[in-house]
Amino acid sequence: MALRTIVTYPHPVLRQEAEPITVFDQELKTLVEDMAETMYQAPGVGLAANQIGVARQVVVVDRSTVENERTYITLVNPEISDGEGSVTDEEGCLSVIECYAKVERFRKIHVTARDVEGNPLEFDAEDRYARIIQHEVDHLRGTLFIDRLSSLKRALYKKKLKRILQEQE
Repeated sequence: MALRTIVTYPHPVLRQEAEPITVFDQELKTLVEDMAETMYQAPGVGLAANQIGVARQVVVVDRSTVENERTYITLVNPEISDGEGSVTDEEGCLSVIECYAKVERFRKIHVTARDVEGNPLEFDAEDRYARIIQHEVDHLRGTLFIDRLSSLKRALYKKKLKRILQEQE
């Protein structure tokens, strides 16, 4: 396992539509292990492959219920259907630095995907777990959570980010 660098907005890979995975091999398993290690080190609760510069349809999502536990699920080529209800809650993103905002998401979703071995997965997710999955699947479509904000909030964030990046130079 190796830590990978998390790319940050406005890196172009974050706007790319991720490619479906068709080969379930050791390379994919290594990628997933690296993603999980990177996610927990960040620390985060979800990570999409394009957040580490790999435009492939795979995400890891933390499923821990106890603090300091490291239990995650891998979703390869995930699809979300049957969204029910809506809830607005605060989100942040490892790839969108210094930005937290309230985002509306489905409260309950139906997920189909494959695991790292290529076996089919199908389940319902609710509340926080559903929010994380929706956030990560958005990444695979080239969508960031800031795209779900009002144009004013997005403009204010871009202005703030420009200042942050100038200070880092």
